[in-house]
Amino acid sequence: MEGGEIKEVGIIQNNSKKKIFVAGATGNTGKRIVEQLLAYGFAVKAGVRDVNKAKSILPEGNPLLQIVKADVTEGSAKLADAIGDDSDAVICATGFQPSWNLLAPWKVDNFGTVNLVDACQKLGVNRFILISSILVNGAAMGQLFNPVYIILNVMGLVLVAKLQAERYIRKSGINYTIIRPGGLKNDPPQGNLVMQPEDTLFRGSISRDQVAEVAVKALLHPESHYKVVEIVSSTDAPERSFEELFGSIEQQ
Repeated sequence: MEGGEIKEVGIIQNNSKKKIFVAGATGNTGKRIVEQLLAYGFAVKAGVRDVNKAKSILPEGNPLLQIVKADVTEGSAKLADAIGDDSDAVICATGFQPSWNLLAPWKVDNFGTVNLVDACQKLGVNRFILISSILVNGAAMGQLFNPVYIILNVMGLVLVAKLQAERYIRKSGINYTIIRPGGLKNDPPQGNLVMQPEDTLFRGSISRDQVAEVAVKALLHPESHYKVVEIVSSTDAPERSFEELFGSIEQQ
């Protein structure tokens, strides 16, 4: 793991009583977030649609891990029951499954995220971390004809759906960190993390492991509060601590 890990050991050791709800916990990014949260000593409530599937994917026998049924498309009341009054923060790592149903991105990436925020507000959970994507605001960035922007929006305008969800979060008053990664790779990290302000990056890729690490570190560093960060990795980038990375982005 990169970014000042040794400096943060003292902080990490104090997380055993913190419980984090992860929506989309069996996804390629979500399961990595769960694994890293557990490694850092957090208790985790993994929100999943299929509990049996989750048991085969997520770490077995860890007393800090609880698996609960949670479908973000089923409304905020059911989500509030799943999140419960024992969760300190929510990380949203959901994403629609590609299909010919053009409403799927809106059900999951827009309304599903909105449902999670509403559930948090009902419960008084005031920390929300969203895994979004670079180029969600591509049209305003002058990237309307960027091939990546076009491809990602082919099925149901998923980037537009994500952008609307982001706007809802930002207007809600909840303490948020919105993480916009570049192209997601399942490979181990190669290169150091690059973190930039919103609507800055329009190309680049990043390991899902690094995305998960940024989500976890956002829980540890108040410099991440009320911020939108865009992230990719680069072999040319210098190694920087997460305090410095988050601190370089202006608060919204």
